Parts: sequence; C-alpha cells; structure tokens
Amino acid sequence: MSYVIEGGTGAWEVVIGLEVHAQVVSQAKLFSGAATAFGAEPNTQVSFVDAAFPGMLPVINRECVAQAVRTGLGLGAHINLVSRFDRKNYFYADLPPGYQISQYQHPIVGAGVIEIELADGSTKSIGVTRLHLEQDAGKSLHDQHPTKSYIDLNRAGVALMEIVSEPDLRSPEEAGAYLRKLRTILRYLGTCDGNMEEGSMRADVNVSVRKHGEPFRTRCEVKNVNSVRFVMQAIEVEAKRQVEIWEAGGAVDQETRLFDAARGITRSMRSKEEAHDYRYFPDPDLLPLVLDEAWIAELKAALPELPDAKRRRFMQQYGLPFYDSAVLVAEQATADYYETVARGRDAKLAANWVMGDLFAALNRTGRTIETSPVPAAALGALLDLMADNTINGRIAKEVFEAMVDTGEAPGAIVERKGLRQVTDTGAIDAAVAAVLAANPEKLAEYRSGKEKLFGFFVGQVMKAMAGKGNPALVNDALKRQLG
Repeated sequence: MSYVIEGGTGAWEVVIGLEVHAQVVSQAKLFSGAATAFGAEPNTQVSFVDAAFPGMLPVINRECVAQAVRTGLGLGAHINLVSRFDRKNYFYADLPPGYQISQYQHPIVGAGVIEIELADGSTKSIGVTRLHLEQDAGKSLHDQHPTKSYIDLNRAGVALMEIVSEPDLRSPEEAGAYLRKLRTILRYLGTCDGNMEEGSMRADVNVSVRKHGEPFRTRCEVKNVNSVRFVMQAIEVEAKRQVEIWEAGGAVDQETRLFDAARGITRSMRSKEEAHDYRYFPDPDLLPLVLDEAWIAELKAALPELPDAKRRRFMQQYGLPFYDSAVLVAEQATADYYETVARGRDAKLAANWVMGDLFAALNRTGRTIETSPVPAAALGALLDLMADNTINGRIAKEVFEAMVDTGEAPGAIVERKGLRQVTDTGAIDAAVAAVLAANPEKLAEYRSGKEKLFGFFVGQVMKAMAGKGNPALVNDALKRQLG
C-alpha cells in the first residue's frame, strides 16, 4: 500500500527501511556475567568488563547466541555457521572502552522475511537483510543536575540484536505493521520482551523519497524512536520535509536526525557516518563464532508455534476468518486464552466474546489478558450456560459484567440473582397474551400489514419477563398468537 505525498511537481513515493535494536532476553550481558534486570539502581549491574578496566577480556554468553539463532530461525532466515565480532570505534562518555563490539561484515544471521498484515486485509512480504549481535552502550543522564551529566552503565554490555530490513516498506502503516509483527514474533520466541517503553526494543528509521520508477534518492536516518506510533509519525514528517527540499530545488543531505514528538518535527543530529568512519576491525580478544549444525537443529526443533502458523491453524481448525485469527494470535497469551474458551464450544462465538466483551473490559479496567478479571475457564463456563439454555445472550452480558466486577463464577451469579432463563411455555404464552392485550392499537396495525411491529412485541415481552424469556420460545409464542 503506497503512501503518496502530493507535491507541486506531482506524486512522491516514500521508501522506508528499519533497523530495530532488540534487547536479548538473558540473565547476563553479552560478554560479562553482570545482571540485566530493568530498573536497578544506577551502576549496580556493572562488571569490570563492562567498565573497560585494563586487562579485562570479553567472554561470549552462549545463551545470547542461542537467542539470536532462535530469532533467525523464527524469521525464516539463513543462519551463518561462522560469524565474527568487530570493534566499532567511536568516543562517547557512556561507552567506556571507546568502541562497541558488534558484527559488521560477518553477522550471525543472514537474509529472512517477515509477512505483514495491513488494514485492508492484504499481506506483504518484507525482506530482512540480516540480524547481528552487538553490545549496548550505557546511558547519559542530562536532567539530574543543572551543570553536570551523570553516567549509568547498567545497560553497558547488554546484548542487542540489530534486525535490519530491506527498504521494502512504502508507508507509515506498513512500517507500523512490520514493527508490531516483529515484536509479536520476538515475544512468541521469548528472545526479546518487545517493551519499547523500557527501551528493550527501539528503531532507527531510514527514510527517503522519490518519483515513481526512479532509483533511490538520499536517505536520512531518524535515530532511537521508541514507539510504533512515533515511528509512523516520524516517517510522515520526515518524508514531507524531504519532499519540500526536493521541490524547492535543493538536495537532501545524508544525515542522522532525531524525532521531536512534542513539536512534530525531525531535527538534525549529525552528518551520517560511513563504515570507514568507525574504523572497524576484528576484535582481537574474540575468536570467530563457529556454530554446530546439530545444535541449530536442536534449537529449531524446540521452537514454539509462531504467529503465522497459528493464524493459519485457527482459520482451519476453528473456521475463523483471517481478521479474527490475526487479532487473536497477535499476543501469545491472547491465543492461549482463546483456545481455552473455544475448546469444545462454538469457536466463532468464543472469538466474538474474547475480541468484544473481554477486550472492552480489559481496556476499561486497565488490565492485561494475563491479569484478566475473568479467567478463560470462567468465560467458557458462561458460554456453556448459554448453550444449555440456562441463560440467553442478553442475560449473559449482565452476568459477564458481574463477573468482571466480582470475580464470581457465572453459575453462582445466575443463581444469586435469579437470572435463569424462562423456558416454561405456559409462562411465556401468558406474557405474550398480556402484552397483546395491553397494546390493541399496535396489534391492529400489525394485522393490517405493519409486520415490522413484530420486533416491538418481542421487546415488550422480553421487558415484561425482565429479559429472562427464551428468545426462540418468545418468537414462537408471538407468531402463534399473532397468527
């Protein structure tokens, strides 16, 4: 789905590539045994290696390597049996060694692909160029003191996977869909928690514009964007900025920019460095990383069912449409919840309740599906009460709200409130007769041809029975007495 910007010289196409930095889920850092827990007191999770004390040598964390391989397998990517770590040299106060250990020419994971789903129901395959491992830098804090900057090295040395896409994205919507899908895959795999608010997943956004059919023009990189919404906004404002420059007869400079969300602009940070500016060279303290094919096969065999496969299974096993399946598999916890509700029941009805009433209740109460006030088994029990005609659909809504508020079981709520559905045909016949007797003018209109009044009579009977009449029996009784 192309995102076209109209300028004075015609339409401009936007070309987007994303470099996503995903923090590896591991108990220790990439080259040291220091902890990685989020929110620890500053500088309490720093080893001599992280602080670059003289003579300290990096030692590769096997679990971080395994997590990178799992991610590559989950992206359908090529796993390189031999990869290498390089030193990327640059100075910054929160980078104690003066270099970052990264993978430049020889990454652990090669080309892969991510399939995204768009709002119009279409899908698109986005190429992944590579995934490489690298260590994070520390954090500079400039707002703690009026004249000083503070340094927190807790993040220094934390393992990152940099996942680089091909420039296949053509709109903010596609970029948002790509990020959401990548985050879903990482969470299913358990290789990154995808929490952009905590900085464990962030994106550098490469944006350029061109006339349709042209070669790529100069791109700019918008650094460290930490939410899907901000990524989409940054693309929009940066693309419009570039169009205005080209339209005015200027040329876009290749540079690194920052997105100012408060002002809705991007602003220049520095001219874009090239690889030679970093003086890459192989890290002399680390041997090339050589992987065993049998070990990779073991990791592949242990992978969970991934979102695309689960979506296809939901469509086949439960007969769900594409949209419902895509929504339900977006989070693994939601998919698990749904399957518990749907097992042995009307699968489409279960999907409607999860995506409708449950999602609404979670939004209203500020809860996640993991902390849902209504467990999956309880929602399934509510559907069972409808299936065996203990309650009707209208009463089920009332019972569900009580379940959200109290955490009580649906059966107990039905008994306590006296909400059992009335299936006594004698009582229903009497209620119908009373409603017809109380509305002689409406009855005359109906019999003179205004058949749409049937719905009015249904509503009046249900009202008279406090919503507890069996809808099918009420309809039958009305048809019989009106006829």
